[in-house]
Amino acid sequence: MSIFTKTTIIILIFTFSIQSSYCKDAHVINFRSPNLYPESLAWDPSSQHFIVGSLRRPTLQSVSDAAVVDTLLSDTSLPSDSAFLGIAVDTQLRRIVVAVHSPSSPAVAAYNLRTGTRIFLTPLPDSNATSTTAGANDVAVDFSGNAYVTNSASNLIYKVNKDGEFSAFSRSPLFSQYAVEPNTPYSWCGLNGVVFVSKGYLLVVQSNTGKMFKVNVDDGSARTVLLNKPLTGADGMAIRRDGVVVVVSKEKAYFIKSDSSWSEGVVFDETALDADRFASAVTIGGDHRIYVLYGHIGEGIMGNTQREEFGIVEIESEQESKEDSVWIFVLMGLGLTYFMFWRFQMRQLVTNMNKKAA
Repeated sequence: MSIFTKTTIIILIFTFSIQSSYCKDAHVINFRSPNLYPESLAWDPSSQHFIVGSLRRPTLQSVSDAAVVDTLLSDTSLPSDSAFLGIAVDTQLRRIVVAVHSPSSPAVAAYNLRTGTRIFLTPLPDSNATSTTAGANDVAVDFSGNAYVTNSASNLIYKVNKDGEFSAFSRSPLFSQYAVEPNTPYSWCGLNGVVFVSKGYLLVVQSNTGKMFKVNVDDGSARTVLLNKPLTGADGMAIRRDGVVVVVSKEKAYFIKSDSSWSEGVVFDETALDADRFASAVTIGGDHRIYVLYGHIGEGIMGNTQREEFGIVEIESEQESKEDSVWIFVLMGLGLTYFMFWRFQMRQLVTNMNKKAA
């Protein structure tokens, strides 16, 4: 077999391997946990497991790629009507921070990531909220261990430092500036998903207006991120390493990017989700893949329903997939062109050597 034939075979194998890698099926994890109704989702890179928080009880479950479910912790000292609506893994301090929603005593709690031991529990008082609406929704942590918790009923953001000390961090008038008609979808739900951006600010979405806000972590000042379209029903959110933000609602996932440090943002793609299963959270898992949580929250809120199976499903941007495919074929074309040029040069070299030998 000539060197040219061997090289051709190698290129063909490389081509087919690239194509197959871009035709992989979405990763689907259907796991069982009776009446869990998970509302929050995070990825623990140290254990390579997902962590989900329950709408029905103060518990956290660890879920593996193979759908094996283990109880990470169950805090029986909290009121029985408590729910873990937001969770964030603090990789720096090896703990998990939880937004504890409870009509009687909303709080933020931190637990040891390995043992489940509670590190602190900090109540989150709010003079603007009633006992039936007070609560904590989503949470994000920065590199110093500070936790930022949204309150959807009162449109404010709490801050709790690594030692559990509380402050009402941001009450920007922007959060209540946009009028919302009562009794319309999501009219009851204000600030919701939150992420920390390494450049020193938060991005927060508001369910009832579809707005996104950029919040300075030094002083709590906020500004509206100008988007090309509203994020209708925005709930959970996550940020990839490349800066792309993914926001999920009940019916779709929005893919958003910015070239202006989030003074403006562009929704460059949307992915339809299964509205019947109600996606409420999103996280970035292993290999920077995007996963949404289907927790059947609509059923869970009813309180008298029974369900055992829930889902964690990988999603992707169709627009990005197309762009990646184009680049792959461009690179393949360049490689083939280089190979043909190299083959031509080799033939010329062999021909010249044969002439000299003659």
